[in-house]
Amino acid sequence: RGRTKTTNTTPKQSACQRLLVALVSLALASTASTNAPPTMPALRVVTVPILEDNYAYLLVCEASKTAACVDPAEASTVIAAAQREGVKLTHVLTTHCHWDHSGGNNDMVKLCPGIEIVGGKGDNAAAVTREVSDGDFIMVGAVKVGVLYTPCHTPGHVTFVAESSDGGPKCVFTGDTLFVGGCGNFNAGTPQQMYTALVEKIGVLPLDSLVYCGHEYTEKNLMYAQSAEPDNTAIREKLEWVRATRAAGKPTVPSTIGDEWKTNPFMRCREANLLAYTGESDAVKCLGVIRARKSAWRP
Repeated sequence: RGRTKTTNTTPKQSACQRLLVALVSLALASTASTNAPPTMPALRVVTVPILEDNYAYLLVCEASKTAACVDPAEASTVIAAAQREGVKLTHVLTTHCHWDHSGGNNDMVKLCPGIEIVGGKGDNAAAVTREVSDGDFIMVGAVKVGVLYTPCHTPGHVTFVAESSDGGPKCVFTGDTLFVGGCGNFNAGTPQQMYTALVEKIGVLPLDSLVYCGHEYTEKNLMYAQSAEPDNTAIREKLEWVRATRAAGKPTVPSTIGDEWKTNPFMRCREANLLAYTGESDAVKCLGVIRARKSAWRP
């Protein structure tokens, strides 16, 4: 009595209409996503070929447009690369004291006033203003660069590990400790030291970590690796890729930690077939024999 009946005058949508609305919304969302500017990585690495077969690198923080250079033995070449990339150099990261890695440090000091020269503890690399070891880190803009102390090739060789804040792969600058498919000579150390560096320090990094080494030695390294493990299909396939890549004039860096575990005989020194190849039962002794045989090997 006296109540007013209300009527819903909003027309009901049919199933077809609801589907059409959903499809239009999906299309609009896809268009917005397509038109969105691409996301830049927080960390970028630029490979800079120098000398005969060396690689220097720019480790770029995109947020601050600052960069560290790794082993800039040809200072003018590396500075020119930084200028092309539009970044300011704030650090030199020196993996070790050999001239083809640290020989540009004094020029970097002259040409880039205020730059910090970082090197390994006790390595006595040229112009170093800060010595580092295990557990130390350097901030390049917003990029954190950790240090692994990896002596053997030289008394204070270090490996630098850069971490991207966007969750991308770590970038590992190994100098002459770890090469793609190989490792450096034991100039100032022992098989145990190289085992510690390769297997217990560098080797435990995530498998997708990108490996940037100091030289383009990859083809010959993998040719030797194939002679040591002739039935290893991963080595054969990577060697084919390397030859095609070099024929195209491109570098074979970066590798990954995962690839090195599959193809690098020095990291694989615990594998049964390499123990048999060397006649050793101990992985460290196996590593030492592989190094001696690699040094004596000729393609």
